[in-house]
Amino acid sequence: MNLLAAGLAAGLAALGASFGIGMVVSKTVESVARQPEAKGPLQTIMFIGIGVVEAVPIMAIVIAFLLMFTF
Repeated sequence: MNLLAAGLAAGLAALGASFGIGMVVSKTVESVARQPEAKGPLQTIMFIGIGVVEAVPIMAIVIAFLLMFTF
């Protein structure tokens, strides 16, 4: 049961992160299409946002492994 819970947690975290990153990148592309001169600052903000969104599934996987090996 622990293995199933860990796998489910990791899978849902990856799914949520993929949706989040897709939204961040799509909005950045829309913004660059509207104002091409703002590409540099928007790209920097996009990479920071992707890092923040990607931190959540990493923490979820660590918690899943901790739960898997402690019980």
